Amino acid sequence: MVKYNPIDLSGLKTYSLHDRFSKVTVEHFGSPVKENSSLRSFMASLPDQLLGHDLPELIHRLAKAHRCGRPIIMGMGAHVIKVGLNPVIIDLMKRSIITGLAMNGACIIHDAEIAMAGSTSEEVGDVLGDGAFGAAKETGEVLNGAITLGASENIGMGQAVGEYLLTRDFPYNDMSLLATAARLGIPVTVHVAMGTDIIHIHPSASGADIGQTSHHDFRLFCSEVADLQGGAYLNVGSAVLLPEVFLKALTLVRNLGHRVDNFTTANFDFMKQYRTLTNVVNRPTATGGRGYNIIGHHELMIPLLAASLLDELSENC
Repeated sequence: MVKYNPIDLSGLKTYSLHDRFSKVTVEHFGSPVKENSSLRSFMASLPDQLLGHDLPELIHRLAKAHRCGRPIIMGMGAHVIKVGLNPVIIDLMKRSIITGLAMNGACIIHDAEIAMAGSTSEEVGDVLGDGAFGAAKETGEVLNGAITLGASENIGMGQAVGEYLLTRDFPYNDMSLLATAARLGIPVTVHVAMGTDIIHIHPSASGADIGQTSHHDFRLFCSEVADLQGGAYLNVGSAVLLPEVFLKALTLVRNLGHRVDNFTTANFDFMKQYRTLTNVVNRPTATGGRGYNIIGHHELMIPLLAASLLDELSENC
């Protein structure tokens, strides 16, 4: 058996700390938050490291895109609605900051239930055992009816549902993203994976109509992406479906000759995900622009983003 002795450290080659490159300096440090400080001073007090650097930089790029009249599209999962962010997004839509919404199929369910009843998100564990999960009568009838009507009118699912909510004059339409977008003329595209949404189990569901209206929305979304040069795409809370849709739309429009090689992307989620980091943050901006991965809870990060963006846009106005 080989016997080892502790290694002799006396021959280690050293260098001066003052000559070495260091990733962190005191210039990067944050500063204490002062009493009665404004949001602007709070943001300025953040350490110039990691998210303390990336979030202010993202806000600056979004403000520039808006001032230059470029589109800012938000792709979203339904969790964004369920944590109460509709009023924040609606405000940005009314200010023409968000110029388009892309949703998964669950979004129209929770948004329409908010419009109809002012409440959404059943407790799945309480109703799954007896097969009652997803069986709300009004949800299936209203949404599948709107989709079928939209198919007959050759329009997309987002427009069809938004306009249908307005015609029914539901009591909480002012809290609905779809109804507000229809009223403002802002495009909403809905990208459905068949069988993932509760309305697909209702007898009123038509696979043909769902496919037709959702494919219409994919082509509409591609037109928005084709105009994304100098703009921004934000993915909020969709880990798989919308990152895949966005990547396919981007490759299609580039294939058709549209120049989309200098724009901003950002992913907002409360954990790191492979597909969002790859398909939203890294790959699309590999030839230009900048991508950001912002980790944190939506109910905190999206209001902070909105407030900081409005604060920056108020400068010199």
